[in-house]
Amino acid sequence: MKKVLIALDYDPTAKKVAEVGFDFAKTMGAEVILLHVISDPVYYSSTDYSPIMGFTGYLNADPLELNTMEVLKTASLNFLDKTRIHLGDKTIQTVVEEGDFAESIHKTAKKLHVDMIILGSHSQKWLENIVMGSVTEDVLRQSEIPLLIIPTKKRK
Repeated sequence: MKKVLIALDYDPTAKKVAEVGFDFAKTMGAEVILLHVISDPVYYSSTDYSPIMGFTGYLNADPLELNTMEVLKTASLNFLDKTRIHLGDKTIQTVVEEGDFAESIHKTAKKLHVDMIILGSHSQKWLENIVMGSVTEDVLRQSEIPLLIIPTKKRK
């Protein structure tokens, strides 16, 4: 195991995914790459998830200012930089891509020749006890690269 790609979304549970994925990768002696995919800019106009991962001060712009792709990319890189700082490893590579979540995760994993993809599952569907989440399910269905799926749903 030489390279591990950790795909992080805008959900506050990304902190858990980053921490568990990082610990796993480091145990294996693997290089860590953090990926954030910008799929739908509408997500970034919501204040429900801000600040991302509970890192106060991550977002230096008003959510309403996140209306251009360049500003979204900068905010996403900021998010990944804060994650890298939180994990305490300056060698972590960060990547921001645009497009469909699953497709972008696959393309990036292949382009960077990763050995494993790590992502979270926090399905909000009524079938959540059967289906793990649409993005996670799409990645699982399409992947030829091993996956580590971290459940992030709060248990009652």
